Amino acid sequence: MTKLNSIGIAKEPKDTLIIVAMSGGVDSSTVAAMMKNEGYNVIGITLKLYNDSKETASSKQCCAGQDIMDAKRVADKLKIEHKILYYQNKFKEGVIDNFIDSYLNGETPIPCVQCNKTVKFTDLFEEAKRLKADALVTGHYVKSVTENNNTDMYRGIDLNRDQSYFLFSTTKDQLNFLRFPLGNLLKDETRNIARELNLNVADKPDSQDICFVPNGDYASVIEKFRPNSFNKGNIKNMNGEVIGVHDGIINYTIGQRKGIGISDKKPLYVVKIIADKNEIIVGDKKNLVKNKIKLKDFNIITKDQSDFTKELLVKVRSTGRLIKAKIDISNTSANVDLLEEEHGIAPGQACVFYLKNDMGFKVLGGGWIKS
Repeated sequence: MTKLNSIGIAKEPKDTLIIVAMSGGVDSSTVAAMMKNEGYNVIGITLKLYNDSKETASSKQCCAGQDIMDAKRVADKLKIEHKILYYQNKFKEGVIDNFIDSYLNGETPIPCVQCNKTVKFTDLFEEAKRLKADALVTGHYVKSVTENNNTDMYRGIDLNRDQSYFLFSTTKDQLNFLRFPLGNLLKDETRNIARELNLNVADKPDSQDICFVPNGDYASVIEKFRPNSFNKGNIKNMNGEVIGVHDGIINYTIGQRKGIGISDKKPLYVVKIIADKNEIIVGDKKNLVKNKIKLKDFNIITKDQSDFTKELLVKVRSTGRLIKAKIDISNTSANVDLLEEEHGIAPGQACVFYLKNDMGFKVLGGGWIKS
């Protein structure tokens, strides 16, 4: 019987075909090099997701023209096959349109989750299957533990880089096919490996902006695609009194304090966005405190449903802390009781569930915050 290789498959590495999703950054490039050095049969695939502009070409983003060239250079150095898939239309429909609709509905969207859910882990997953690959490997900082053909996802050990929050919508079939070699590494260790392997991207800056939003100016993106979205409306206080006028609800997010344009004795925060009335509600910081959340499109990736009956932890924003919580799941919706107070929870963000065990923090699944 053939023993399991380093990615949990019962084959010799030379007989194992893996697809590496290569964005042109240091993480995915290092993963491709690690897999090649271990003797795996590697094909690198880079996605062309949107048409570059001068702004995107010069900003710190992924999947732009320069990144595609960087990925190709790494593939050439490693002497691996490299493919480019042109997914601009899929990305526009699955990610950009969803991002704009979410803002216009008064939500705070997370396009990186939609990108993983659609083009990366659906279309790329299908392409890898078409190529008869044994696994799809990415440079995400999450851990995966595979036992008896079942893969569980855990937070990466580098908590400053952990990306498990963005992968909650991964399906069980996808997770069983995915591998994340960087989950047990710190970012500095990844860069050191890239330097040792003499990769040209070893010191390349990380992508910081949403890839299709140059310099973080999402309003300009919405204006480009939906120029009629900037309708003036009322700003009201918690008593329902009109205290100002806004230039479009897309300019506001829950918890925002700066840029509201109204002076008051106490700091004012955006407490609620009512899209169908085109209204912004502002109040004190205490008005942002929430302990009950309703979720939609809930996705479960743990095989053990009893996990949800144990002592759970949740994150309600990508940079947020872990909060103790209880959950009541009904099909694809859920009601969450937070056992600790949290400020500024925004519809459109994700609520992701974790369970602490001997392996670390296991990701159970999550859903989109509805209210």
